[in-house]
Amino acid sequence: MERILITGGAGFIGSHLADGLIDQGYRVRVLDTLSEQVHGDNRQPPQYLNPAVEFMHGDVCDAGAVREALRNVDAVFHFAAAVGVGQSMYQIERYTDINNRGTAVLLQSLIEQPVKKLAVASSMSVYGEGLYRTTSGQTCTPPERPLTQLQHGQWELTDNNGDPLQPLPTPESKTTSPASVYALSKYDQERLCLLVGQAYNIPAVALRFFNVYGTRQALSNPYTGVLAIFASRYLNGNSPSIFEDGEQRRDFVNIRDVVQACVLALERDEAAGRALNVGSGRSYTVREIAEQMGRLLGREEIRPVITEQYRVGDIRHCFADIGEAQNILGYRPRIELEEGMAELAEWLQTQPAFDRFEAANEELSQRGLRL
Repeated sequence: MERILITGGAGFIGSHLADGLIDQGYRVRVLDTLSEQVHGDNRQPPQYLNPAVEFMHGDVCDAGAVREALRNVDAVFHFAAAVGVGQSMYQIERYTDINNRGTAVLLQSLIEQPVKKLAVASSMSVYGEGLYRTTSGQTCTPPERPLTQLQHGQWELTDNNGDPLQPLPTPESKTTSPASVYALSKYDQERLCLLVGQAYNIPAVALRFFNVYGTRQALSNPYTGVLAIFASRYLNGNSPSIFEDGEQRRDFVNIRDVVQACVLALERDEAAGRALNVGSGRSYTVREIAEQMGRLLGREEIRPVITEQYRVGDIRHCFADIGEAQNILGYRPRIELEEGMAELAEWLQTQPAFDRFEAANEELSQRGLRL
């Protein structure tokens, strides 16, 4: 039986992974600072955290806490991070400190206390825009949409002739192009882990999570996943706000499938040195997701609002090509979206949800980050 450390393990993804590892016979230690934005102001370990977890309250930027957490550990899942595209654009120092420096502190300690495997949570946001195909059938990686185009409400990407580009599943071979401070910090996290892992013979893998959803998402965090934000709006009798025209496409992957991918990455040596997509392999529009959430929560009378506004750092289309994870890890997504969202909706009905979306949106507007 091996001991696994999960940094940020009291959060949404980390706590589910802890359950999955414990079910597989691993011992799990969690290091978490219990951020107020995620866990509220009582700063206590959440009730959902598995009682078999060895919990350590500490900051990943604190070298002493990290060294203590690494004692007698065989593998590390590095999930500790500040999360939020919009917020990262005005809390630059905080995001860079937690995500970039926190990773550096962990890696510095791993030089002295090496482990058998290191897995880091990366993000689909490192790609910027996804992969596209031109009308002539050529694949391409377009640049960011120019501001003048967005100001005129022209949301789709086009080629140099003005012809529309068709979005394709995005493979790991697509050139990365982070479009926000958050995305850049996630790319920095994955590159640091893979680089240091190779240098010190620590098998490392970066898992590029797409839009993860499921129970335990922080419903009062206005910078969390879009499904949790929509749910908070519905549960408080408010219309979800959808940016642009709602036709942007994303890949929504259930937390149980994410746990499957994480356990496989821990146990399969073939993953070492790689960055792998973890998604469902399917795409849906944001509008579809918002409307389905309303139906499942019994709030069909509340219609989503299409804002025709743009947030700095947003991209148009990005959804996963999961072929590499399937071939290398044996990863097979099992949870259909309808099943996963029904499970989420049932859980949501039992949870308090403080709707802080408007305050967060106003913050973006005042800083010129919402157009």
